[in-house]
Amino acid sequence: MPVQILMPALSPTMTEGNLVKWHKKEGESVEIGDILAEIETDKATMEVESVEEGTLGKIIIPEGSDDVAVNELIAILLEEGEDVSAMEAMTSGASSIESSVSAPKVSAAEQERKISKPDSNISQIDNIPSSKSRIFATPVAKRIAADKGLNLSTMQGSGPHGRIIKADVENAITFPTGLATELEKAPKISNNIIGETMAADELFPSYTKVKTNNMRKVIAKRLTEAKQTVPHFYLTIDCHIDALLKARLQMNDNVEKHEKISVNDFIIKAMACAMGDVPKANASWAGDHIKIYDRVDISVAVAIDGGLVTPILRGSELKSLGALSQEIKKLATRAREGSLKPQEFQGGTVSLSNLGMFGIKEFSAVINPPQGCILAVGAGEKRPIINNKGDISAATVMSCTLSVDHRVVDGAIGAQFLKAFKNYIENPVMMLK
Repeated sequence: MPVQILMPALSPTMTEGNLVKWHKKEGESVEIGDILAEIETDKATMEVESVEEGTLGKIIIPEGSDDVAVNELIAILLEEGEDVSAMEAMTSGASSIESSVSAPKVSAAEQERKISKPDSNISQIDNIPSSKSRIFATPVAKRIAADKGLNLSTMQGSGPHGRIIKADVENAITFPTGLATELEKAPKISNNIIGETMAADELFPSYTKVKTNNMRKVIAKRLTEAKQTVPHFYLTIDCHIDALLKARLQMNDNVEKHEKISVNDFIIKAMACAMGDVPKANASWAGDHIKIYDRVDISVAVAIDGGLVTPILRGSELKSLGALSQEIKKLATRAREGSLKPQEFQGGTVSLSNLGMFGIKEFSAVINPPQGCILAVGAGEKRPIINNKGDISAATVMSCTLSVDHRVVDGAIGAQFLKAFKNYIENPVMMLK
């Protein structure tokens, strides 16, 4: 019996993905373990292996298709001894196949009945237009349109071959069809400064439309939820890093380039040690209870093309400075290549975001739920300081801001963590014990 190949869920939070490329063509043989396709998730592009053997009978979703829902039928695999006729019954009886490439087929008589006497309820649910043209739309786009009562026949698709995708429906919700007409009818707006009259369509400059990928959509959704639902508060501390810079110079004096320790490596190690000293800060909110973790898994923010990913250093409190340095280098490289495995960027108990290398003096980061804290680190810079005797001298100072979920960590706990962190940063030898 033909085997249905469904869109896989490559992470616990994945609801849809982009089918980037097929590695097999229709009619080609498939062995167990062969790479079938490449799927883009919100964090990476991953290869999907076959768990069955046979012949790829039919590709339902072409490569380049966006917003393909998890568990949607994407291809059919024929087992040994089966030919194309074996899947005819499956394709004719499987509504999921038909819905993935076109709107439901309706007989000519049924179409005439709908044209002469349209049924508004059916039109809203199935988005069947009052014409004989077919609508090409993804199941997700159809579902959203049905929920919002939108007519897909009035939309222009931006997907492969003009297919209407989720983003097209969402844009139609944000910018209704009638908006342009209303703007044209709107009165002219007078510019009192230069005395000109500007037409409504001249209010905004031209722009370049950049399509949002899955990663950017997830970032937007999660961070919006974080700022709306997590009660943030912020604690900032200044750390003197001259001793750290001196120790780093000595450690890197006689090592190969790929083994050199960075300031960020020291920050990661100091953060791990401080979390070990103040375990109540290594926690997350769980509704009816608070989780205080036994292990420090640090999510390190890495900027990549099109977004941000946070590879995780698991059990960082147990690893040496050198081990952490080598591990984050490898993870950051694979993050930029888009080859991280889900278990390498999902989870984490606390996050670190360092913009010091860009010259940013100080900033506040948004918490990554369900984590309770994220540490934002700025650049080290020479600043005048006053010692206990009242004398002014120069020191290299680095400002660090801890964003805290007040449901999980109180101000005193956050302050204790930053005090411990500062102590490790200013006394780097303590991190080497």
